[in-house]
Amino acid sequence: MRIVVLAGGIGGARFLRGLRQAVPDAEITVIGNTGDDIHLFGLKVCPDLDTVMYTLGGGINEEQGWGRADETFHLKEELAAYGVGPEWFGLGDRDFATHIVRTQMLGAGYPLSAVTEALCDRWKPGVRLIPMSDDRVETHVAVELDGERKAIHFQEYWVRLRASVEAHAVVPVGAEQAKPAPGVLEAIASADVVIFPPSNPVVSVGTILAVPGIREAIAEAGVPVVGLSPIVGDAPVRGMADKVLAAVGVESTAAAVAEHYGSGLLDGWLVDTVDAGAVDRVESAGIRCRAIPLLMTDLAAATQMAREALTLAEEVRGV
Repeated sequence: MRIVVLAGGIGGARFLRGLRQAVPDAEITVIGNTGDDIHLFGLKVCPDLDTVMYTLGGGINEEQGWGRADETFHLKEELAAYGVGPEWFGLGDRDFATHIVRTQMLGAGYPLSAVTEALCDRWKPGVRLIPMSDDRVETHVAVELDGERKAIHFQEYWVRLRASVEAHAVVPVGAEQAKPAPGVLEAIASADVVIFPPSNPVVSVGTILAVPGIREAIAEAGVPVVGLSPIVGDAPVRGMADKVLAAVGVESTAAAVAEHYGSGLLDGWLVDTVDAGAVDRVESAGIRCRAIPLLMTDLAAATQMAREALTLAEEVRGV
């Protein structure tokens, strides 16, 4: 079985760990979000790609869900002592090594997709991890600070401000001019199923779909496309997805997110059992829907979610 997964950071990575457990013989291709990428201290940082790589490779900080396990922060502390910022983005010493290697390879002329493949040679995540694009795409958020409307990098909005101010717009800068990375469209065309994990529908999956050609390839692939709701009980399972959903005019409910993706793209949708009342609304939008437990409390729960997603895909396929 060939499975394509569009993944953001923590939610996508933890779902992938369950998917790998559920179908160990499957050929899994992960198209990773790079809209969160940021340049810090002269280094190219790819938070979502690294979270997938570290999680599946056994190097993640399990408590945080991001960054390296057994991390130290001596370099960050020394930079702060020199007055070099930003101090609000916590890169650890082990993590810095990844960004140094990535930046050196990019500087030598290798595209991000080749660099990601080289980094995965060390971590052996058990999936093929491809960035959505080799071109630079950065998600920016329009906010009002000190009475002034301005656009800031998504990481500043999410990490420094903790989404504490209203997001007026979310823009994947550079996406319109970007091209899918090598292997992305080919993986979609040869897939047996496409899955949207419980990642942020605006700044993770939504940013991937903003790269011209990717949404169209999924819609035209002729295979089941199944998603899992990141909203449980009208609130994000993790993070602040409700803030960016509001910015694009989508209510923070499992049904509204399914409608946001649309029946032209999505064939099946899993909601949590607490949102079972949303099933009829989703199905009336032309999307097959089922209610199951959607909290990834441990690997077993994530594995069962993956099995349910594949079961729904088979159900859709049989229609």
